[in-house]
Amino acid sequence: MNCLKAEKQEMVLNLLVEGNSIRGIERITGVHRDTIIRLMKRVGENCQAFMDQNMRGLRCKYLECDEIWTYVGKKQKQLKVGDPDELGDQYVFIALDRETKIVPVFEVGKRNTFTAYWFMQKLQRRVNGQFQLTTDMFRGYLEAVKSAFGYNIHYAVLQKIYHGDENGRREGYSPCKLRKTEKSVISGKPKPEKICTSFVERQNLTIRMQLRRFSRLTIAFSKSLDSLKAALNLHFWHYNFMRLHGSLKMTPAMKAGISKTVASWDWVLS
Repeated sequence: MNCLKAEKQEMVLNLLVEGNSIRGIERITGVHRDTIIRLMKRVGENCQAFMDQNMRGLRCKYLECDEIWTYVGKKQKQLKVGDPDELGDQYVFIALDRETKIVPVFEVGKRNTFTAYWFMQKLQRRVNGQFQLTTDMFRGYLEAVKSAFGYNIHYAVLQKIYHGDENGRREGYSPCKLRKTEKSVISGKPKPEKICTSFVERQNLTIRMQLRRFSRLTIAFSKSLDSLKAALNLHFWHYNFMRLHGSLKMTPAMKAGISKTVASWDWVLS
């Protein structure tokens, strides 16, 4: 690890957040895959610590939440009795502010009330003041939001119903045509025109483009939960602090007022 020059480490990290697989990076750079994984985990921990320390007291007006599916080791239907709990389906819960485009928090886990609870607790520690929150119809959010925020925010639920079977569910990987949306106010007075999850859903596409392990129908899936979390820490740190957003012409962290300059890997390599 320490034998790699800084320039080589930065090259590996850039390739990791630009949609390349571990073995692909090994072929491009000549760095052994085990070294790449160790670097990813070490810098991922630094990225997590950096975000925990600096992403506090955020002022967000319109937050959207969604989950993106992935899996570790094998798909859920292939699990056997006695397999570790980390294998199978995993979901990344994501919050995004539609104005600054910053992702203040994410959480990895099963799609259940437990993960939703910790996701909202982390969000409560990151964001100050009153804001409007939109989630999808996942029932785990209702108690999680109430536990974290009570009735002190403007909270609404958005259900998107697609053309498909009689229940409107999407089938397969290709996107289906949206049939209708239904909005439900849970607390406060959310602005109807801001009840939306389209911006955070666009972040899901960014993840699939920037992180190879989220590409469908490949063998680049995560082999361990630790590697998945490390890759996501890299991605969201790079997205928030280092990558210029196409519409903002600055990083989301700069737009949110928590950074004055574009970050570099030096910030998290030490």
